[in-house]
Formats: sequence, C-alpha cells, structure tokens
Amino acid sequence: MAYVGRLDGFARLSVLAVLLFVILNQPGSGTTITAMPKGAATATGANTAGRPFTSATGRGEARQRFTPPAPDPASAKLVRATDLIYQGAFKLPHGPIADSSFEYGGTALEFNSARGSLLMVGHDWQQQVTEVTVPTIRPGAGWSDLPIATVLQPFSDATEGRMRSVANDPSIPVKVGGLLAYQGKLYLTGYVYYDASGSQVLSHFVSGLDLSVKGDVLGPFQVGKLGAGLVSGYFGLVPPEWQDMLGGPVLNGQCCLSIITRTSFGPAAFAIDPTKLGTTKPLPAVPLLYYTAAHQLGPFAAQSALFNGATQMGGVVFPAGTRSVLFFGKQGLGPSCYGEGTSKQALAGTGPAADPFCFDPAEEAKGYHAFPYVSYVWAYDAVDLAAVKNGKRQPWDVKPYAVWKLDLPFPGSARILGAAYDPKTGRIFLSQAYGDAAYPLIHVFSVPG
Repeated sequence: MAYVGRLDGFARLSVLAVLLFVILNQPGSGTTITAMPKGAATATGANTAGRPFTSATGRGEARQRFTPPAPDPASAKLVRATDLIYQGAFKLPHGPIADSSFEYGGTALEFNSARGSLLMVGHDWQQQVTEVTVPTIRPGAGWSDLPIATVLQPFSDATEGRMRSVANDPSIPVKVGGLLAYQGKLYLTGYVYYDASGSQVLSHFVSGLDLSVKGDVLGPFQVGKLGAGLVSGYFGLVPPEWQDMLGGPVLNGQCCLSIITRTSFGPAAFAIDPTKLGTTKPLPAVPLLYYTAAHQLGPFAAQSALFNGATQMGGVVFPAGTRSVLFFGKQGLGPSCYGEGTSKQALAGTGPAADPFCFDPAEEAKGYHAFPYVSYVWAYDAVDLAAVKNGKRQPWDVKPYAVWKLDLPFPGSARILGAAYDPKTGRIFLSQAYGDAAYPLIHVFSVPG
C-alpha cells in the first residue's frame, strides 16, 4: 500500500497508540486497556487532549469507563396512526355480579400492574368498581371465539358511600371519572353529572386496592385551584424520564361535561403526585393542557374535526419510549345541531326553532349532535406540554400534532369509555360502548416504544 506524504508527529503517535492497544489486549497478555473520554484525567491525574489510554492490570492503577449520556426524551419518536397495532379483543361476563353488572358500564378503565389486571366501573346506575383478568388475546379471532375475562373482585362501592359528598346537592347524580392503581393504592375521581353552577371543588378519593377491605377510604380532596371540572376525570402514568419535565408522575384531566364552561373545551391534562393527596391541600396540579370558552380547540357549536359539542373523551395514555400523549374518545364529524336526535332524515330541522330535530340515527337523546361519529385519537407532543409547564406557552395554545380515526373491527358505538396502558408490554386497552350488545367490549392495541 502506498502512502502519500509523510506522517506528522501527532499521526505517528496515534498509530503507535493503536498498535499498543491491540498488543496489550491480546489473549493472555494480562493487561486491559480502556479508552477514556476526551479531557478525562489519567491514572497519574494529568488532563489529556485527544484520546488517551490507561492501564488496568489489577495492580491498583485507575480504570475509567466511558458512560454514554442518557437519550434526550425530547428526541423520542412521535406515535402515528400506523404505530397502533391491533392485537384483538375480549368480552366481559354477562349477568349480575354482586350488586351490579358490566351492562351499560366499562368507564374509567385502569390497568393494575401488580396483578396484570383491569379495573373499571360497571353499570351506569350503581357506579361500582370491579377488577377482571386480561385473558390471552387471540389475534384475528372472530366474534364467537373472543375470550371472556374472569372477575377477580366483584363490584363494590370504592368510596364506601362518600362519592355524593363531592356535590353540594346530594340529589344530583355523581359518576366515577377515573381510576388509578398506583404504588399500592387506588385513586378515584368523582364528578357531578350536571353541575349547573360550576361549584364542585372536591373530587379525589384514595383507598387500598382490595375492594373487600372497608374503612380505608379517604376523601374527597381538592386538586388544583381551577375547579373540579378540569381534573375530575381520567388518569395516565407519565414515563419516568418525563416526570421532572412535566412536573409530576401522573396526568389527570377531564373534558366535555355537561355545562361545558366548567370544564375543558378539548382534552385537558395536569401533572399531579397522587401520593400527596390528603397531606398537601389542595393537591398541586401543574397545568399542561386545557381549553377555555375564549380559547377552544374547535368551535363548540359548529362542524369540526378537532372538537365540538358532541366530543367525548375517554382517557389518556403516554406510551413509554415516545413523546406522544394520546387521548382516546369519540368525535362527531358531521354538522353540529342542538336538539333531539332522529333517524328520520325528513324530520331534520323541523320542530321548535330553539330545539329542532337533528338527524342522528346513533343518538336520539336531546343535546348536541354531529353525526356521523368515529372513535378518535388526539395526539399531542409532550415537548409542547413541557413548554407550558416552563411558562413558555399557554395551555390553550397547544394543538394536537395529529388526529385520526380509530378503526375497530367489531360493530358498536363509536364512544371510547376508557383507556388503560401496560408500560411493561406496551399494550393499550380501550373499552368500547355497546361493543357486545349492552355490554362494553375491550380492545387491545400495542404501540412500539
């Protein structure tokens, strides 16, 4: 091999260093050479430039290993629609179980990592909590071959009769907004179904995870200072590498309740540390994302692909190894209309001027309609939420980097009642309303981290 020119002094030293490294690392040499980072101290304490080597022969000489820096969480990937891989679904048991059933239930879905199980709320009337197994998922299984979960804990009032204490008027219904199994405790939020005055302040409870144990419920407690309508709903775990950047280990939020002015006009998220519930009053809640009447994600009374009066939010998931915060729910993509729904197209627009019929074969109850409806994902960049935490942006200035329709293989309502996440396996669990006649169906997705 021919060389052009002559090696200068530095180049000759570099070649000799490499040769020395190779010779001394031959099998049986008894000496190991370890590379040191630029500018590190040698065994004699001298600072060096370039790439020095130091000996570690077992005779007391210093040995220094290079530890690569931890990856920057802000450089992690953003989840896209194609990243959510459908794994399968499973059913829930039919019939009464203790004092309730899964019929018309399936809200406030939560994964219990201690047992690899799911917690959820049952029938809408009782608002009781249960725990079920996650059966073996059968990818590609047809309806008749879907597995059925087994009940681990029967339905029980997880607040032991305290849930109505969050309302000033005990005659108004109160519903469970979210469940969180965290560090051996069960956390629960309760929201007033129709808080016309926007006066609810208390919302959070804590107890043990064993629903059969009585007398261990504490609460309700106040979280944040902006009103319960923003925090009385879903929970989601924050990956460890993001907890300092966002201000806490858990996301907590609420959206889209009746009397919309008391809650968020779009997804909401606050960072909290639930372990301090009851000891720090009110529990601090770091605002990361919410929308006001003056700053709506989408027009409340108009057609929109982001938010309107027909939007419903089921839960939030922050997949490990990503920087995506995913909200799951239902979105109406059609024209906005307030009134009673009808499946008869000819009746649409007729009736009282203030409350005309709205064409909506899916939902006939009086309220806001925007047929057709789709199961939906709102995807946010955690970097944007961190900017809000650091005071560089307002919570309502942040917009989703993507939204998309979530295709489910079995018929049912477009409404996603709850979302849960298993960080160990990367699986996301979603409960679909009316996926099994009057019973919810649990769908399972995976997302690579």
